[in-house]
Amino acid sequence: MIVEGRTAVVTGAGSGIGRALAVELAARGARLAISDIDDEALRETAELCGPAEVRTYRLDVADRDAFLAHADEVMRDFGAVHLVVNNAGVAVAASIEEMSFKDLDWILGINLFGVVNGTKAFLPALIASGDGHLVNMSSAFGFIAPPTQSAYSVAKFGVRAFTEALRQEMIGDNRPVTVHCVHPGGVKTNIARTARVHESIVEPGRDFAADFSRGARTTPEKAAEIILRGVERNKARVLVGPDAYFMLGVQQVLGSRYIGIMGRLARVASRRRGGRRQE
Repeated sequence: MIVEGRTAVVTGAGSGIGRALAVELAARGARLAISDIDDEALRETAELCGPAEVRTYRLDVADRDAFLAHADEVMRDFGAVHLVVNNAGVAVAASIEEMSFKDLDWILGINLFGVVNGTKAFLPALIASGDGHLVNMSSAFGFIAPPTQSAYSVAKFGVRAFTEALRQEMIGDNRPVTVHCVHPGGVKTNIARTARVHESIVEPGRDFAADFSRGARTTPEKAAEIILRGVERNKARVLVGPDAYFMLGVQQVLGSRYIGIMGRLARVASRRRGGRRQE
């Protein structure tokens, strides 16, 4: 993948992996169209990109019409697009019983349909570039679906299915677009701080975001390095962090048996939180 002088689009670039990708791409000489729903965070990212050509755009990826308009605007501003990273994402932690439809719609709108919207909006431009790359962000929870992470896993399993099917279509139709699905494990980002967390799943006296940060093993900068290396090597599936490899291994070795094991672990955790045991 040639980066220097080419246009890269990154959503969710205000923090975390999106910011790290923008900074790394800028260092490699890319022209950048970066977006986020947080204007101030996006401006900070642009400043970190140094002298590179960077344009910022406020974008809610769940708004399909806005995303289509965004793609048109980027094409007017840059003339071509060679790399698109559908990175924007959020989190919900709640049992299915207690989760609201509002929270479910929120996470699916961003994590799943945001990826679908970005793919559909920019795919014609990537094909027209003659050498396009599309990077869609799934998760290690695109391999297994833990309790209290149903909505997040639905989105990430969906991204995986959508992206893998698209890669096959691009190969089958001999389109000049390479498609990559990224599966990060725990990365030290702000996603847990902005997550919608149901109080019943948090142990008394514990901080959900702090616990997540302690368990996250990979920095955003390392994640960006791994992702771009995977793109350069034409990988269909890019795993980020040892925990991502572990979760893939759990699924491959245990198959559906992992469900019963994790269910029993969830019962133990529920007891610690003072929850009721379901007989």
